[in-house]
Amino acid sequence: MEDESNSVSNEEVAAVEYYMDDFDIDLTLGWLLLETYNKSLHTREPIRDSKLSGAEWVREIVYGHSDRIYEAFRLERHVFLNLCDLMKARGWLQDTRDIMVDEQVGIFLSTIVHNNSNRDLCERFQRSGQTISKFFTLVLKAFLELAKEIIRPPSFDIVPEEILLDPNHGRYFKDCIGAIDGTHVNASVPISKQIPFRGRKGTTTQNVLCACSFDMRFTFVYAGWEGSANDCRVLSAALETPRLQFPRPPPGKYYVVDSGYAALPGFLTPFKGERYHLNDYRGRTRRPRSAKELFNHKHSSLRNVIERSFGALKNRFPILRHMPPFSIQKQVYIVIACCTLHNYIRDQDKMDKNFALYGDPEFPFGPTQDDVVDDTLHDEAAEINMIRKNIANMMARDHNMQEIP
Repeated sequence: MEDESNSVSNEEVAAVEYYMDDFDIDLTLGWLLLETYNKSLHTREPIRDSKLSGAEWVREIVYGHSDRIYEAFRLERHVFLNLCDLMKARGWLQDTRDIMVDEQVGIFLSTIVHNNSNRDLCERFQRSGQTISKFFTLVLKAFLELAKEIIRPPSFDIVPEEILLDPNHGRYFKDCIGAIDGTHVNASVPISKQIPFRGRKGTTTQNVLCACSFDMRFTFVYAGWEGSANDCRVLSAALETPRLQFPRPPPGKYYVVDSGYAALPGFLTPFKGERYHLNDYRGRTRRPRSAKELFNHKHSSLRNVIERSFGALKNRFPILRHMPPFSIQKQVYIVIACCTLHNYIRDQDKMDKNFALYGDPEFPFGPTQDDVVDDTLHDEAAEINMIRKNIANMMARDHNMQEIP
């Protein structure tokens, strides 16, 4: 009986073990089938699968019809190629294993001239969002290095050719070295910090102070001030901050500025209370009637170069009108980079189409709501006011008008 009992028990154990082995196999097979099914639902495949890579697109644009590169990058082929060569020669940019300098610059230009989003650039260049951001920042830093070389004042010892050869200005403004004004650039600011950046129009902006020469090149750029700051305050800060190296005019020389600035040595303002903007003098019946109006008209025509420079800058770089939500510091750098590229194109291509749109010295810009500064608050105003009076009286004598007593 004992042996028979043991025999039955062994058979049962064997049956259980056999059953468990089959169960494990079935469980394993079920798990494998489930995993195979899941993988079929989530098949990994490259999302950037265009037959035309970013590098190939850039080369097609650069070496295709000349209009295509201007539409894509807002500059001519030779300007683009020279820019890439300069960046490599200076060591500011270099080819990597995956992306060449021309594509890096293409990513940056596509951003600032079309204000494309990161997602749009990913699709265009067949790159990841991280790669797009990385090389945009690298090229931005390269332009900041170029800015140190290309945003610089002209020689103050030479009368600008644009004045010397202009019969309307040559006789009167030989000591003028440039024009100064501020412009508002769109700023993307967190809600908690928006109040100081709100300008007169209610939008968030940064106030950018610029000086320019009469060939429409920027000679000084000071970006980053809140939109609520007035132009006079920004200029005062520039003059009082040594690290900015503001190009101060030597004795006897001056910039032309509008009534938003104080009449200080080196800064020639118009007569207040008189017509000033070019639109105010349009038409035969609206010509200057006094020495002060005559001076203001010619002063406005001369200072108009800074307005035309701003117009050319913002027309070429729409990112300045609709700034993406970068950090404030990066937005400041973008403004400087745009001014730098503006100068580079001006140096490389005198016949550039965009500059041609803003080349007319008499192109009328609408009046601006300038902050009026009371010159009597400054003792230094006497010197520059005397220069203004002497110029106005010289104009009066040339045009048979009564002089200012």
